[in-house]
Amino acid sequence: MLIANHSGKLLEAGLDEAGRGCLAGPVVAAAVILPSDYHHALLTDSKQLSAKQRDLLREEIYKEALHWAVAEVSPQEIDQINILNASFEAMHRAVNQLTIEPEYLLVDGNRFKAYKQVPHECMVKGDGRFFSIAAASILAKTHRDELMKKLGEAHPFYGWEQNAGYPTKSHRAAISQYGTTPHHRMTFKLLAEEETLELL
Repeated sequence: MLIANHSGKLLEAGLDEAGRGCLAGPVVAAAVILPSDYHHALLTDSKQLSAKQRDLLREEIYKEALHWAVAEVSPQEIDQINILNASFEAMHRAVNQLTIEPEYLLVDGNRFKAYKQVPHECMVKGDGRFFSIAAASILAKTHRDELMKKLGEAHPFYGWEQNAGYPTKSHRAAISQYGTTPHHRMTFKLLAEEETLELL
């Protein structure tokens, strides 16, 4: 059973990101403030849900959340500041876009860089424990998946509409055959080890 509120504060925001392990595309984060007594029987970690369930829940979150926001950090920024800092930055941008500053932040994972003076707590596997983090995971993933499908239309060789930029065998094979795009993260290991060795 997921928990609606951890801190006792009315304006408690759940934070999560999507796309951290991808080879291409931005990292996307969402911040969601739900009513402190919120409950939904289906809402949980986005990875445990089907695409159809995520789309339905996204509309529910838009309707029921007190405040929500989604933000991106580009591949170029990821290459400059590294993916961990880019994930923190995406979360900060999402919080910054909320129409009201939250009183408390619940962050999925075990590390976070403090946002202003707002108290926060990191929650390992928080997207399966707290409704607000689960809601943030759904908004971040659905936003990013839609974006990667659109980018995939302009760059059809990489299968982004299926793999969303993750390091699948077919994605790496396409990079080996067609090269990179402006959407690839150049500081990431884009090719498998054997392909890298062949290019030396």
